[in-house]
Amino acid sequence: MMNSALSQSLQSDIYNITQISAVPSILNIICKTTGMRFSAVARVTDDKWITCMSQDEINFGLKTGDELLLKTTICNEIRQHSNPVIIDEVRKSTEFCYHHTPAQYGFQSYISFPIFRKNGEFFGTLCAIDPEPAKLDNKEIKDLFELYTQLISFHLDAIEEMSELSAKLQQEKHVGELRETFIAVLGHDLRNPVGTTRMCADILLQMDLPEIANRQASTIKSTSYRMQGLIDNLLDFAKGHLGDGIRLKLTPNKQALKKLLLQVSKEIKTVDSDHEITLHFDLQDNFECDINRIGQLYSNLLGNAIKHGARNKPIKTEIVAQNGIFSLAVSNWGNKIPDAKKLDLFKPFFTTNATNNKSGLGLGLYISSEIAKAHDGKMEVESTDDITEFKFTMPIKTVSNDVHITE
Repeated sequence: MMNSALSQSLQSDIYNITQISAVPSILNIICKTTGMRFSAVARVTDDKWITCMSQDEINFGLKTGDELLLKTTICNEIRQHSNPVIIDEVRKSTEFCYHHTPAQYGFQSYISFPIFRKNGEFFGTLCAIDPEPAKLDNKEIKDLFELYTQLISFHLDAIEEMSELSAKLQQEKHVGELRETFIAVLGHDLRNPVGTTRMCADILLQMDLPEIANRQASTIKSTSYRMQGLIDNLLDFAKGHLGDGIRLKLTPNKQALKKLLLQVSKEIKTVDSDHEITLHFDLQDNFECDINRIGQLYSNLLGNAIKHGARNKPIKTEIVAQNGIFSLAVSNWGNKIPDAKKLDLFKPFFTTNATNNKSGLGLGLYISSEIAKAHDGKMEVESTDDITEFKFTMPIKTVSNDVHITE
């Protein structure tokens, strides 16, 4: 049982020794090899000798947390001179035959090796005693103790390093959860003012206003859609990292999907006049998908193509459902994406730092990839010196024959 009177630091040191699964085996092997019947790992400071763990076959009486008066131990001397002490038989030892420690504790054989931490700090000793003499002063026993003290030191450092890493990991996890909660709350609170802005723009567009005012109202409305997309991406990112993930509402309605993708394209065109956007549909097979999520994915891909595509060059969209596969591909003219960056494109907060993407959050492609995964699909990118294509593909799940499919 741990001695509650000890300082937190000493309690931690002793606890760490008890967490080293090899120590009981080490103590047992020491007893079997040397013939001695008491062995222990001791924590030794400038004022304390404390048992960390022991194997006691002579009823010496020391258990984990028990103390000896430091000045009565030979380990105190080892702490001072940092050398091992080996005594085969006290009564025949010129140095220890009249020493107070063997007389007080009644042992004839004794061995103790210092344990040093990786930084050179003295930790304590690995020791053994017995009332009977033993043959200890030989190379095999010395090598055994040297090996075991190094092993204990290694494990102590490993435990402390793991503890520090765990503490840092918990701190980083806490900070990450706070950050993602903040993002989620912020995204949720931004929805209302964005919705109000769009509603006001709609009211202005219904009024008889000068052409320049109508254009400004249209810009406000289209910008609000862009803001809504950013908010949706923030919320999806936060939900995914907080454990909610992206949930799907599957619908077998090809016509509704087509209508939504055309609407997304139309909204993008209101804020971009530099690109011609074309859509080609070839929806032969029936399929289910989350229409709104696919619309979100398409909006992200289209926005990405506009940011990085060459000006005055077309952006082409191909939507195909045939041979058991649904695919949505967006391609644009522009510079090749370096191979080194392709692996990171679908990671959160990754941006290419392009001059036309300074305001990007770096979440669009990541959210698109998460939407693809939620559909059991995947996102891929192919990029040459002329054309870059982002493509979403998913296997078509069998749609029940009694489900009405709208063409």
